[in-house]
Amino acid sequence: MKRPKLKKASKRLSCAKRYKIQKKVREHNRKLRKEAKKKGVGKRVKKDPGVPSSAPFKEEVLREAEQRRLQEEKQRKRQAKIDERAQKRKKEKEAASKETEPKAKKARQVIDASDVVIEVLDARDPQGCRCPQLEEAVLQRSGNKKLLFVLNKIDLVPKENVERWIQCLQKEFPVLAFKASTQIQDKTVKRRIVASNEVLDRSRGAACFGNSCLTELLTSYAAKTETEASLRVGIVGFPNVGKSSLVNSMKGILACNAGVKRGITKSMQEVHILKNVKLIDSPGVVASPSNPPASMALRSLQVEEGQESVLEAVRTLLKQCDKTQIMLQYNIPDFRNSLEFLTLFAKKRGYLQKGGVANTEQAASVFLADWTGAKLSYHCKAPENNSLPSYLSDAVVAEMQSGWDLTKLKMGNEETLRGVKFPNQASSISFVSKGPTAGLLNVNDITEEKPVAKATERETVQTDEVQFQSVPIDINLAAATSDDAYDFNTDFK
Repeated sequence: MKRPKLKKASKRLSCAKRYKIQKKVREHNRKLRKEAKKKGVGKRVKKDPGVPSSAPFKEEVLREAEQRRLQEEKQRKRQAKIDERAQKRKKEKEAASKETEPKAKKARQVIDASDVVIEVLDARDPQGCRCPQLEEAVLQRSGNKKLLFVLNKIDLVPKENVERWIQCLQKEFPVLAFKASTQIQDKTVKRRIVASNEVLDRSRGAACFGNSCLTELLTSYAAKTETEASLRVGIVGFPNVGKSSLVNSMKGILACNAGVKRGITKSMQEVHILKNVKLIDSPGVVASPSNPPASMALRSLQVEEGQESVLEAVRTLLKQCDKTQIMLQYNIPDFRNSLEFLTLFAKKRGYLQKGGVANTEQAASVFLADWTGAKLSYHCKAPENNSLPSYLSDAVVAEMQSGWDLTKLKMGNEETLRGVKFPNQASSISFVSKGPTAGLLNVNDITEEKPVAKATERETVQTDEVQFQSVPIDINLAAATSDDAYDFNTDFK
């Protein structure tokens, strides 16, 4: 209300009215913030006014600000990569945990779905790559299934040793010598054609031997079946024997994933190589925990799954070899134990950590990859008098040999042995085989691994009680007055 004789009305309000206005303003602002939060509209960021032109050392300040911004951007990108890798590992772990079908069940599915089962054996240790449970399961299946041995990686074994193993194994099942190609490219990759000498090309990793003989054998066997359906050939064996590489070599392109790491193949995969022949790639057979440690180090997936230390696997393998041959192969001096060998090997290859400390973990992984991959040459002696297993008889052997063109198989093996370049006996490491490796084909045989509780800092280590005994002390007082005696009464002030 405008008072008389005054131009302006008074701005004074009663306290009740002023508090009421303030309350309404607060409620109005709260509603605005609530609506902005629902719409996702944030607060307006105040614009950086920048460095004024009158400020001293303006260029230096701007340069420092730019460097700080670049450093923050680099740190943000690094953190984004770390988060992306962590998310990828989490998804892979979840996908692996969701696999309800054990690999043992998949091996039986491959056997049931196949007309011919090819067991791939590593020529460096053929007897150790055999799985008695797998062979017995093939023989017990109905439908007159055939079992064929493929001796892969023959280019890493001396020729005399390969011939003896073929003579030994063909007394039980037909054996085919094979050398898979390790440089198969994807069909989408444009190949570079380089004119070179044919003799040199035959010794390279891209060359494949034995594929034509195997193709002819499967084609002739499929023609004898007189069925319209394609011949289904299952490829089975332990990890890293070359199952996927064999399929890729037969197809001529990169049809299945293959690599040095064990357990790459996770599921069954069908690949048509001919009109009437179909190959079925399968995961590796699960090795039984009852096998010797040397067999588990080469055939199982415990190292990849973190159930066994890679250092322990290397220590086990070194016990089965001649130390002199290991020293010559890796060009390292004499060593006393596996830890010293890995230390020398790491320094030789340059696997060093901070401060020049040898990275024995990396050296052990590389050493184990050499033994399971297609690089290191080692061999096992074939037994002179090999008796038939309990699940085999002369009648079963004759039945497995029937239906195959053995003459063509023998000629194909001879041609393969003539074309492959073999290492010398002196350059190959002699390895002591532990015999056939037991496998798990029944789901009930797979035991669940119990989680190992990690030791915490609060856990106390139980130690034996220490009992102190009194010992008489004899002090020579005469020596205290000599010049050489120490004076405990010296006052250091």
